[in-house]
Amino acid sequence: MPRIVINQSRCKGCGLCVDVCPRNLISVAKRMDEKGVYPASSSRPELCTGCRLCVTVCPDCAITIFKE
Repeated sequence: MPRIVINQSRCKGCGLCVDVCPRNLISVAKRMDEKGVYPASSSRPELCTGCRLCVTVCPDCAITIFKE
């Protein structure tokens, strides 16, 4: 089963992963972090299919998909 992990310290909140996720599993946080950005987070990581589209579009390499 795939598992998505978003490194929020690397994420700049661009939202590209949000736009590309076919299952709408990624969203931008409602709270600003210490860097002043709204990082992405996975709302339902257990539903991830491991398509890796989010990994492909992330300009900061902040997303990893683990297949267990």
